[in-house]
Amino acid sequence: MGPQGRVPQFVVECPWSHSAPDDPIVHPGHPGRAHLHDFFGNTATDAHSTTASLVASGETTCDTKADTAAYWAPALLRDGEPIRPLTSIAYYRPGLGVDPAVVEPFPEGLVVIAGDQTATAPQPLDVAAWHCGASPVLHSDPPACPETAPLAARIAFPDCWDGERLDSDDHHSHMAYSRDGACPDEHPVPVPQLIFEVRYPVTGDPGGLALASGGVRS
Repeated sequence: MGPQGRVPQFVVECPWSHSAPDDPIVHPGHPGRAHLHDFFGNTATDAHSTTASLVASGETTCDTKADTAAYWAPALLRDGEPIRPLTSIAYYRPGLGVDPAVVEPFPEGLVVIAGDQTATAPQPLDVAAWHCGASPVLHSDPPACPETAPLAARIAFPDCWDGERLDSDDHHSHMAYSRDGACPDEHPVPVPQLIFEVRYPVTGDPGGLALASGGVRS
């Protein structure tokens, strides 16, 4: 059962592959321009990656070897030093309350990012949150986690598409979140919602933690 209850879904676990200051969505073709990211899944992911290149090349760290996708998130730092993640888990499911029968496959090449990298105030917990182990209790800041349930970050991606653009200038406006089980009129096409978790070897005092994108709320 996934992080939002008993719903139709499939789950892919993808251990850490590599870290690099690259972002093929926000800074395509410009290696080193992004803040440090941790990459999971496709081992060939870099600043030049495209849908075609990811399909054509690279091994995958994912337990489902047919998944050639690239997943990435801002690196977690402690006192400025990167912490290598334990693993990542991608849950693909209908948006909360959305009828699974109306969900359409992702169009090939769809670009989706989630969260606000400039945020200093808490983001909505149903978008970006921290938690311990498999606990459903979500926090805006990293909690002190026991050794039996290390720290994890959780990001929920938008699940409604405008039906026209594979990307947009801000990489956000072609997508939206469903509400009360329905997509907004401007983004009428329901697609699978990706809930992405990154798990870290971090327990106890969360002091000194920050994301490479900024504070722990970014």
